[in-house]
Amino acid sequence: MNLEIARLLIDFGFLVLIWAVQLVIYPCFQYYTKENLLIWHRKYTIRVTFIVLPLITLQLLLAGIQLWQFQNWYTIWSILIIITLWLLTFLIFVPLHQSIDNDTPVDNVCNKLVTKNWMRTVLWSLLFIISLIHFSLK
Repeated sequence: MNLEIARLLIDFGFLVLIWAVQLVIYPCFQYYTKENLLIWHRKYTIRVTFIVLPLITLQLLLAGIQLWQFQNWYTIWSILIIITLWLLTFLIFVPLHQSIDNDTPVDNVCNKLVTKNWMRTVLWSLLFIISLIHFSLK
């Protein structure tokens, strides 16, 4: 498997995952009681980390390799979007999720997850689109 196909598959994986999170997973959090959300959320964050962490790490690694090999619109925009996604995830979403796990959720945490996650949904969608365009032009 070449680098472009691997990258396209990872970007597609994130496209599917982020839309499932945006339309199904995060909105469902508001229907849990506080106690049930705390129980489920701790399980959810551990399980989803096994999916997200390897993918996001591979995505960054592959984008870094592509940037190293070629500096063009695709590699530069890709790495900028991925770095932005990392920053959003670790500066906004990890603290929001930790507030639930620590049983000290910020006000309207479930609504904030849905509302703020639109940033990541748009960025991962855009990343897949530019990867698809790049792949199609090869």
